[in-house]
Order: sequence, then C-alpha cells, then structure tokens
Amino acid sequence: KKVKQIAKQKVENNEYKASMRTAMKNVEKAVNENDKEKAVENLKTAIKRIDKAVAKGVVKPNTCARNKSRLTKKVNAME
Repeated sequence: KKVKQIAKQKVENNEYKASMRTAMKNVEKAVNENDKEKAVENLKTAIKRIDKAVAKGVVKPNTCARNKSRLTKKVNAME
C-alpha cells in the first residue's frame, strides 16, 4: 500500500515542481524579450506557483524565497 501511495505522491509533487519551473522560465523569457507587462503578469503567476509548491512541501521555504527574490529583481531592473 505504501508503495502505491509514494508513487501517487511522486506524480503530484512532480506536477507542482514542473509548473513552478515553467512559470519561472516564462518570466525569464519575458525579461529577455524586454516585455515589461508580460514579465509582471508572468511574475504574479510564478509567485503563486512557487508558494503553492512550498505549501505542498515540494520545495523548501528558503528555495522559494530565493527564487522569488531573483525573479522580482530581474523584473524590477527592466525599464
């Protein structure tokens, strides 16, 4: 039974982590394209996804804080 539970949890955890990474990549892409509006919009989504991953225990809180800080700095540095 435990093996089945772990397999199910692994799939869910991978989904949270993958959506988090995708959202972060979308912010990076918008920053590289110098699209401020798109970057700000994607940043909001990324922060939600990162917070959700932490709430589910997929990533550690410090990783969350570091990622959010880096992304926010990049978006704010845009003109």
